Amino acid sequence: MCGIVGFTGISQAAPILLDGLSKLEYRGYDSAGIAIRDDDGETEIVRAKGKLKVLKEMTNNGSAVSGNCGIGHTRWATHGEPSAVNAHPHSSDDANVIAVHNGIIENYQELREKLLKSSYEFKSQTDTEVAVKLIDYYYKKYGLGPVDAICRAMIRIRGSYALCVMFRDYPGEIYTARKDSPMIIGISNGETYVASDVPAILKYTRNVYYIGNMEIARLEKGRATFYNIDREEISKDITEIKWDAEAAEKDGYEHFMLKEIYEQPKVVKDTINSVVKDGKIDFSEIGLTDEEIRKISQIYIVACGSAYHVGMTVQYVIEDLTSLSVRVELASEFRYRKMTLAKDSLVIIISQSGETADSLAALREAKEKGIKTLGIVNVVGSSIAREADNVFYTLAGPEISVATTKAYSTQLIAGYLLAMQFAVARGEMTEEKCAEMINELNTIPDKIEKILEDKERIQWFANKLVGAKDAFFIGRGIDYAISLEGSLKMKEISYIHSEAYAAGELKHGPISLIEDGILVIGVLTQQDLYEKTVSNMVEVKSRGASLMGLTTYGNYSMEDTADFTVYIPHTDPHFAGSLSVIPLQLLGYYVSVAKGYDVDKPRNLAKSVTVE
Repeated sequence: MCGIVGFTGISQAAPILLDGLSKLEYRGYDSAGIAIRDDDGETEIVRAKGKLKVLKEMTNNGSAVSGNCGIGHTRWATHGEPSAVNAHPHSSDDANVIAVHNGIIENYQELREKLLKSSYEFKSQTDTEVAVKLIDYYYKKYGLGPVDAICRAMIRIRGSYALCVMFRDYPGEIYTARKDSPMIIGISNGETYVASDVPAILKYTRNVYYIGNMEIARLEKGRATFYNIDREEISKDITEIKWDAEAAEKDGYEHFMLKEIYEQPKVVKDTINSVVKDGKIDFSEIGLTDEEIRKISQIYIVACGSAYHVGMTVQYVIEDLTSLSVRVELASEFRYRKMTLAKDSLVIIISQSGETADSLAALREAKEKGIKTLGIVNVVGSSIAREADNVFYTLAGPEISVATTKAYSTQLIAGYLLAMQFAVARGEMTEEKCAEMINELNTIPDKIEKILEDKERIQWFANKLVGAKDAFFIGRGIDYAISLEGSLKMKEISYIHSEAYAAGELKHGPISLIEDGILVIGVLTQQDLYEKTVSNMVEVKSRGASLMGLTTYGNYSMEDTADFTVYIPHTDPHFAGSLSVIPLQLLGYYVSVAKGYDVDKPRNLAKSVTVE
């Protein structure tokens, strides 16, 4: 959830670290710091509370700190309040060891007590300082070097972490280690980079190594050496990142979120084309055969947040097109459920980053039980991608805004394609019908473009909602699943209290919350459920609600019921969510802008949740 960047090479380190950290501000933003070491082993640490710009001002954009090796960090507070003292990097008492850390050390209090007895002193409230001093303790006790000291500390630490460590005795070198928290390493032109996410180093190199779980890397100028937890040297294959550096820039848009909303037609088309070849679905790169599909008896879709809402939509589509039963589970609940998974079932894990802590744990739980797994992820080489039996890569490119838009849309496309191929492989859909659906799926990008042309009307309506305190989203079937995502977009970036309900559940309690002026947004794209949901909207209107209707062109009677109506083009009802979610993304965005909030970095949230 925090951001880490490290560099060792010929260039000055501080400007590179600050540039990389600016690409990771979405991962953490309550404090920041850098540690720069020169060839003599002398180190300068600069830390600041607040946004990264404070640190940039303190260091004159890095030019005030000299050295060719360094580590940096943007923090999302877990242990200890946001402050300069709690900001990373942290050091041992004599500054022999300096480190930055992502993750949570669960047994830090126990380790802290041990270190206090060994005469260590603590200045911060963080678990990170414990890790730094534990490494220093083993380094001095055994005298066997950085890799040995880090390995011994890793064995003692419980929890998740990614560490970047510098030792006074090894100037020009950085040591990194990880457990359940992402870290990548890039090398280019005799210089070495390390970061917690791809955008930080994309400007410098697209050739990266992924350090594995419970592994350590020694980073020198233009070189990386890897070790396992037994201190044995191991080899690694390099991975090429296909994203362009420009894809991680705003490109003239006011916010990343708006840019990413507008990128959806392209990334949806790219994701379709990645598996549709000559008009047919081809899963050869995913590695899931028709024979394996026919053996599936049950599907579990496991995810968090917006990815969970994707799962809700995909559940409706799979169950409508096939005879398969689908259960959608929150990863944070699934991993602790004492449940028997059906034999010959498939667990589908959906995660943009491929590093979501609860989703990764759920994947491992399924694999331990011998259940086949499929990851739907956006990041090549991520933990879920590496550990799942099969992987469907969405081609959303780098998504910077905390509030997901384009990754969500590409995950929906992946779900549709899986449902269609499951149906064909199991003999429950003809090739001809599948071809018709593929043709319709190919129209989705252009139809999204058409919706985006209506953004001014949505912006006008959003400006009227600045004073709203509560909002409710209702729908049935797929429309309910999309309502969940629309509600999340509203609450996470505009801070308006928002809830989504299955429209038929209003009379079972939620309708008691309706009073004069409360905004209710009805999503009505499933024609066979249209009249029932209209009836629910009339019920809340009679109790004083203000109504927005979201429906397909042709349902003009909606204007007799709703105060404001948004129309989307007709499509196959199974795919309607890909269109109806676009106005809801825009609505959440424009309400947040009108309220003057930092859209890309909503309070208390981080892009990739890599800790529980």
